[in-house]
Amino acid sequence: MAGFFKKLLNKVTNTAEIDWDELEADLIGADLGARTTMAIIDDLQNMGRKISGEDVVDVCKQHIATILIDDSPTLSPNTNKKPVVILVVGVNGTGKTTSSAKLAMLLKNHGFSVMLAAADTFRAAAVDQLTTWGDRLDIPVVKGAHNADPSSVCYTAHQQAINSGTQFLICDTAGRIHTRHNLMQELGKIERTISKQDTKAPHVKLLVVDATTGSNAVAQAKEFNKALKLDGLIVTKMDGSGKGGVSVVIQQELNIPTHFIGLGEEPEQFKRFDKEEFIEGIF
Repeated sequence: MAGFFKKLLNKVTNTAEIDWDELEADLIGADLGARTTMAIIDDLQNMGRKISGEDVVDVCKQHIATILIDDSPTLSPNTNKKPVVILVVGVNGTGKTTSSAKLAMLLKNHGFSVMLAAADTFRAAAVDQLTTWGDRLDIPVVKGAHNADPSSVCYTAHQQAINSGTQFLICDTAGRIHTRHNLMQELGKIERTISKQDTKAPHVKLLVVDATTGSNAVAQAKEFNKALKLDGLIVTKMDGSGKGGVSVVIQQELNIPTHFIGLGEEPEQFKRFDKEEFIEGIF
C-alpha cells in the first residue's frame, strides 16, 4: 500500500471518531471528484458500525476499481502496412513532448519501427527537445521550418512513414490553451490533413495531463475531447505530489481511459496503465 491510501489509513486509524467532513475534504483533495467522494462516504455510513481505517481504504479501492477499465489497450501495427498514427495533444507544461519521446521508446523496445513528427513548430525549444530525444533514442524525427504549418509537418512525416514502411508515427503537436477556440480548431485541421493519406488516421488521439493539476486536468480533457474525440490519456508527474485521482474522474465523467503513465524523467519511467498496479502501488 502506498501514497494516498497509506496516509488515509494512518489518519483514520489514529482517530477515535471519523470526522466525515474532513474525510470528504481528503477525498476531494485526492482529486476523486464530488460524485465518487459522496458515494464512498454513503457506503461507509451505511455500514451501521464503527468504521476502521481498513474499511475506508477498502471502500475507496472498490469504487475506483469499478470506475477504471482493467488496463490500456495494446498498440499493434496496422494490417494495411500503413503506420499507426498517434496524435499527442495537451496544454503547455504537461510533459507532452517528453511523453511523445517516451512512448516512441516504449514502442521501439517492443520491436516496432517508430518515427516522430515535431509539429510544435511555434516553439523552437520544443523542436530542439524532440530532436534531442530522437538522437538519444535513435528514433528519426521529421521537422519543419520555424512557424511552419503544423498540419504540413504531420503530412510530410506521415508520407515519409508510409514510404519507409515505419509502423508507428507519433505527432507531437503544439501545446495550446484549451479555452482558445482557434487553437483547438487547428487540431481538427491536423486531423483532416493526416486523414488524406489514410482515411482511418490518426488512429489514436492521446491527451497528456499533469496529475498535479486536479480539476484543471478534467476541464482540459472536456475541451480537447470536444475538438478531437480522444481515445485516451497519458497522465504525467505520477512520481511527485500527483495523486492520480484525475484518471478516475476523467474516466467516470468522459469515459476516456488512461493508457499510459509517466513516473519520472527517464525514458524507462513510462509504462502502460494497469488498474491493479495503479490502485495498489501508485495511487
